[in-house]
Amino acid sequence: MYSIYSLLLTLGFLLMSPLFLLRREKYASGFKQRLGNYPQFIHEGRKVIWLHCVSVGETNAARPLVDQLREAFPDHRLVISTTTRTGQELAQKIFSGKAAAIIYFPFDWKFSVCKALENYKPSLVLLMETEIWPRFIREAKQSGANVAIVNGRLSERSFNRYSRVRSFVQTVLVDIDLALMQAESDTKRILKLGLSENRSHVTGNLKFDISDSEDDASLVGDFVRRFGIDDRVFTIIAASTHHLEEALMLEAYSYVSSLNSTTKFKLIIAPRHPERFANVADSCRVFCKDESLQFEQRSNLLQPNDHKADIILLDSIGELRSIYSIANIVVVGGSFIPHGGQSVLEPASFGKPILIGPHTHNFEEVIRIFLENKALVQGDDSGFPHSKWLSNEIDSLFQNEERRHRLSTNALHVMNDHRGATKRTVGLLKPLLDPKTGS
Repeated sequence: MYSIYSLLLTLGFLLMSPLFLLRREKYASGFKQRLGNYPQFIHEGRKVIWLHCVSVGETNAARPLVDQLREAFPDHRLVISTTTRTGQELAQKIFSGKAAAIIYFPFDWKFSVCKALENYKPSLVLLMETEIWPRFIREAKQSGANVAIVNGRLSERSFNRYSRVRSFVQTVLVDIDLALMQAESDTKRILKLGLSENRSHVTGNLKFDISDSEDDASLVGDFVRRFGIDDRVFTIIAASTHHLEEALMLEAYSYVSSLNSTTKFKLIIAPRHPERFANVADSCRVFCKDESLQFEQRSNLLQPNDHKADIILLDSIGELRSIYSIANIVVVGGSFIPHGGQSVLEPASFGKPILIGPHTHNFEEVIRIFLENKALVQGDDSGFPHSKWLSNEIDSLFQNEERRHRLSTNALHVMNDHRGATKRTVGLLKPLLDPKTGS
């Protein structure tokens, strides 16, 4: 089965090769490492924990876990890997000085995986959010490492996809020592795929444990000074937007700002994917020209009139989490198109009123909790365009400070009530590092 998997992986790689050449900035980053060519790693006689994050979302979620792993296992060295360029850039930024190595995850061929494992020799491999790489998991287990899924998430859509090759997935799951899942629904799905019941636990979502830092405060201070954001400005953040969603936000912004002309509104747009920054910038520039508004990009050099910006493009990596603190309202993207939504937990950790669209199947359990606690507002798919719903809801929240306060308070209550996933996770990992002593 693994031979067939490797053959299909190779065929897929060959079919994707033109894309690697055309969009090498995105797809060819870390190519040499991903083929198994890593700098020599000095172990210093210490055991290694390998934590794999995929991209920005998983890397951010790993912040509290990294801190508690270092505290609980000070004699171990930590290696952190990512798959995407943006995840790598963020990991280098926030885990420099905390991890002994920050690397790209190897392609899932035997030769590249074995070279990586031989170089780092991990005692424990942690895979964030159900990253199932069959060859890596098998070779890691055969090398003597324990393998665990942490902050595991398995949506109905992913479950259906894995179910098509259930027999192979079940073979892979035999090599998983522990699956620490976010919710009961995630646990039920991975058990149906074949994981042994005694190897799975519900620990909650690590993102509930995220908190701000001194670096956040410094970044935010520079940002608000540059772009003229203060108590007189009503700031809307469109977070992790996808194609078509920026147009919805621009239309809603135009409606609300024209309806309330005595108030200064600013819209910060943070696209989910960096490769779209240039196209989104072009769209914003055209919109602002037509509407006689001022547009600025975060990545541009400081200009004297930046404080007059109406629309700001947050075309940077890893800053959105900090910038949430200045928002009056946050609209979370990926939810107004059939993508499945993006996480609401980071803006909720700052106690922000949150608006989302109807498509949130990637985070169904979290959204259910927030809706039950009246901690966000979700649109539906009935009739009218999303831009009209957004316009009406943003205007309603602007007009009703009490409603904003109620949503903010409820969001913070939800976050506080569900903290503790990191502590539970680390506690359950201890026996994997030393079965005799649990330390």
